[in-house]
Amino acid sequence: MPPGIHPATWHDLEQRFGTDQHRRRLLSGVHRVLQALAAAGCSTAYIDGSFVTSKTAPSDYDGAWEMAGVDLQRLEAVEPVLFDFSNRRAAQKAKFFGEMFPAEFDEGNTGKAFLEFFQQDKNTGAAKGIVAIDLRTL
Repeated sequence: MPPGIHPATWHDLEQRFGTDQHRRRLLSGVHRVLQALAAAGCSTAYIDGSFVTSKTAPSDYDGAWEMAGVDLQRLEAVEPVLFDFSNRRAAQKAKFFGEMFPAEFDEGNTGKAFLEFFQQDKNTGAAKGIVAIDLRTL
């Protein structure tokens, strides 16, 4: 995927990356977490990781969500696991098959906001693309 943020609808994400049973399972987790975020007022989430590549069997997905307009108390009531970062986010991974971070929060090792961090290849440092999902399209 070319560098940058690539806007998409939920349907676009399903069509492009839900190509087999394994990927559709991961997408089911993405969909559930995006629904929880949307219910709390989130309008945009970003999907990254090997899931948005041509990799045959991505192990999970990584994502971030914009905090603007989000009722954090409602989100915590609806989906407290999004606030549990213990044990390398094991609860998120178990429930949603991936992990989501507030886009504006700093990734611990680099000090970059997750939105910026996810747009850089962790191995080469090269710019890469991520997918922005309009949560109003769920």
